[in-house]
Amino acid sequence: MGFEVIGTPHADRASRVDQLAALGFGWADWQEERYWIDQIVTMNRHTYQELFSVSAKLWSIFDKAARFVIGRRDLYDLLSIPEVLWDGLDTLTLDEFGKLSKYARFDFAISDNGAIKLLELNADTPTGYVEAAVATPWMCDQLGAWTPNSAMADRVKEAWAVDRPDYAACVGYGEHAEDSGTIDMLVQHSGLPVRCVDCLELWIDDGVVKDATQQAIHSLFALYPKEWMAIDDGGEALSYAIETGNVRLFNSLHAVILQSKGLQAVIWAVHELGSELYTPEEHAVIEQYMLPTYNKAVFDGSYVSKSMFGREGGSVCLFDSHGNMETKDEEGFDTSCFFSRVFQKRAELATVRLHNGDYHLLTGVFVINGEPCGILGRAGGLITGNSSHFVAIGVR
Repeated sequence: MGFEVIGTPHADRASRVDQLAALGFGWADWQEERYWIDQIVTMNRHTYQELFSVSAKLWSIFDKAARFVIGRRDLYDLLSIPEVLWDGLDTLTLDEFGKLSKYARFDFAISDNGAIKLLELNADTPTGYVEAAVATPWMCDQLGAWTPNSAMADRVKEAWAVDRPDYAACVGYGEHAEDSGTIDMLVQHSGLPVRCVDCLELWIDDGVVKDATQQAIHSLFALYPKEWMAIDDGGEALSYAIETGNVRLFNSLHAVILQSKGLQAVIWAVHELGSELYTPEEHAVIEQYMLPTYNKAVFDGSYVSKSMFGREGGSVCLFDSHGNMETKDEEGFDTSCFFSRVFQKRAELATVRLHNGDYHLLTGVFVINGEPCGILGRAGGLITGNSSHFVAIGVR
């Protein structure tokens, strides 16, 4: 099977970076780093169809697991979910099945021989939206590959039409290019008159969230990790505003359960027990496409250790077949100082030869409004962290 690399970088990179910036992708080059690779990687149509079919089935499997966890505070603790969120998780009304998160991304390892394994689910605050929804179709159109990503904007519009947030927020709005550009594009694709603000400008007055002009905020899309409410100043006040219904958060608070990597350990345990929570077909999907995951390192062979709420590779450690640490992420922030670790059997990423070297390829699949709808490619080392590159993935 394999992935195929198409295209060669244009001689005038600067002009192409300017074109991408005009489309809304303003961090193709950032602080002298060439984040965007001016080539595409393609997968065959069979692999694409299998990937999207599996993503839809896994989405249902994760939703069932999250609903199984809700109300069980011993499992909240096991999943390292901060206690400050527990009351809200227990009392807030659940969204319909498949909609606990309406903006999420699976990350898969696809091996050189085409075997697909799920690594993790970012069900709360995934970035890479602009890369997938805007830059990938732009690249695929130029190089003659098909992409499913053109549907991403429609899925966003559908989701936001229901939740209709008044505000969208991220930390460092106007200064942090990637996060600012992400919420700007989501708002643009929603078609709604949503105001974008900096999370650090928000404040809470007697359980009511307000902006810098003291205007009350009742509905908010926040590109802000919910687990940080246990750590950041004002986090407890924000969680109180959410659980009392003074502000409606989108994604919903329940997305934090899906976000915890410990939920994969719950799913694997339920699978190993042969529980009727899952159908025989779902058990088969778990067995084939998920990786054995536990709260302790119980492996005979190679495995991975990572924080239940780690992001961008921070906290990831790779262990060899003898149980010795082979490598760890040195650039991302290690959140295991705040949250427990999870241990997962190791999977191999395909390698691709791009114009500037050989890379391991991580394949992301966005699930927006409950539907798999976009592919994101990241090219990096054994651990896909902050130093990885964006490379568009198309279908041949």
